Amino acid sequence: MNLAASPADVSELARCHAAFVADDPARTGRFVFRRTDGAAPPPVAVGSAGESTVVRPGETGVELVTVPVVSLPVSAALPVLTRARATAGADRSTVFWGTAAVLALQLVARGLLLPGVTAAGHDAWRIGPLRAEDLERVRELAAAMPPEAHAVPVDHTAPLRLPDPERLLRAFLDTVADSLPRSPAAALAAGGPAFAAREPQSVPEQRAWATDVAAGHDAGVRLSLRLEVPGLASADPDENRLSFRAVLQVHSVSDPALVADASAVWAGAEAFGPRARMDALLALRHAARAWAPLSPLLSAAVPDAVDLADEEVTDLLGEGARTLAATGVDVHWPKELARTLTARAVIGPPDGEQHDEQAADTGSPTTTGPGGFASGTPSFLSADALLTFDWRFSLGDQRLTREELDALAEANRPMVRLRDQWVLVDPEEIRRAHAQRDHKLSPVDALGAALTGSTEIDGRMVDVLPTGWLATLRERLSDPEGQVPVGQPSGLSATLRGYQLRGLGWLARMTSLGLGGCLADDMGLGKTITLIALHLHRQSDASSAGPTLVVCPASLMGNWQREIEKFAPGVPVRRFHGTRRSLDALADGEFVLTTYGTMRLDASRLGDIPWGMVVADEAQHVKNPYSATAKELRTIGARARV
Repeated sequence: MNLAASPADVSELARCHAAFVADDPARTGRFVFRRTDGAAPPPVAVGSAGESTVVRPGETGVELVTVPVVSLPVSAALPVLTRARATAGADRSTVFWGTAAVLALQLVARGLLLPGVTAAGHDAWRIGPLRAEDLERVRELAAAMPPEAHAVPVDHTAPLRLPDPERLLRAFLDTVADSLPRSPAAALAAGGPAFAAREPQSVPEQRAWATDVAAGHDAGVRLSLRLEVPGLASADPDENRLSFRAVLQVHSVSDPALVADASAVWAGAEAFGPRARMDALLALRHAARAWAPLSPLLSAAVPDAVDLADEEVTDLLGEGARTLAATGVDVHWPKELARTLTARAVIGPPDGEQHDEQAADTGSPTTTGPGGFASGTPSFLSADALLTFDWRFSLGDQRLTREELDALAEANRPMVRLRDQWVLVDPEEIRRAHAQRDHKLSPVDALGAALTGSTEIDGRMVDVLPTGWLATLRERLSDPEGQVPVGQPSGLSATLRGYQLRGLGWLARMTSLGLGGCLADDMGLGKTITLIALHLHRQSDASSAGPTLVVCPASLMGNWQREIEKFAPGVPVRRFHGTRRSLDALADGEFVLTTYGTMRLDASRLGDIPWGMVVADEAQHVKNPYSATAKELRTIGARARV
């Protein structure tokens, strides 16, 4: 069935009263749409016509009537409802359910899905777990439900009863979750087709399994751990060994301000209600399955606290805390312990080798260095240059010395005495710092880390602080709007458009820093004239001037020559192609046009020329860096490459 309603269908249905009818299993729930004047709704491709008993105002109150309706399964109604919200003249009931549909999709997008077994024993996905702010949002929306949106009676008994708004809204959210495409992976967890097959499965025997999976997620309480260090306040400063214990805390899901130690809940704290202990045990069993050090609490008469070994505390500083957070358990550390120890990777030139940062600051290249790059910043982007990698640890705003870092590594404990205070540290992080200290990086890797602000160390992302000319380079590249705009070259016989001027400015900035660039404007937008303008711009500075080599397919050589002669009259241009090709008497600002095949054959001759710029047109010919063409092109040195 095509579940995409046409715009005409959406317009018609948006003006109808919409009511949700829940069913078991949830995925079979549906929406009924009825005309406000009682007439039969027009036929809709994605729905079926029929009749339904609804409640509507009568002469002496409300009355039950049977009216013609169009019925849509929820999967077909979702696009109708979400689009109806923006339809002029839409009925308030369709607007309400459209808003509810958006909420449902947002919750699903966050991965809030739990398996369940319905009252009739069918497999069904449902929305959960919901945090306090989610529950509040659901309650506020339910309170705004108009009467028409739930005007389908629960049954035909007297007195007349309508579905409770909040309960109906929750049923709709569960129906959306249950109507989504199903993953085959769910069948592995359930041990059969349940929760994966499109057709409802009768699985009353799976009720205990589903309850156990949801335990700790969907209970009326959630748990947290409060870490305590007995005797911390009175500890001898010279004593470097203290122990931890984790105290179990219980939080009310419906009232986030309600929190108490598990010992108080077991003692009968009335505010939590009669199910609190059972819900807490289910949540604890789920948490202990995720993090084994909590297992002793399961066998305790009162699961109040558990002592932790150093390695368990270390785990809680990293992976253990993330694992518990996934089960809804937060970890709270003592406020008396400093946790402001921060680590950043520092990347830059070796100490005392800033390599003419003044040249980098001005962006003016000087002489040509190894690999054909200009000196200053660009000269150290050559393949044989290496940059140092180090760690910078700080306690608050105070940088630690190497001796202090060594002391932390030797302690190998999660809590140490440092600068007259107790500090929580991750020994694994200190170990990684020692292993990576003074490591060398290639310029390409260093530049990537500097531009993104992070790098991966042992599978973890860490912040990066560039130094020296690498920091200057990052500032220049990350603030393109802060650069002085490049004007149109005086020798250009044309007027550049705005986007071409921006492209010229970007290319000029990249090449002045010794970096390459890829100009990828759409066909016909003037890449060739932009490159001609860049050539003319670079001729205005002796440090960047020089002939430009253009490598392109043979079919484009004529176009390049015509464009150069048209837009840069007076600039010499020659073709280095054919049996009589020559590089004799090459002018300083000349264009040389050649093909990829000729370049590959004569790379050594071309490599003897001090090119100001090399341009690869139709660069897909060298997109494979391991191809012979790409390798030969890289042997031709130049001050700039585009």
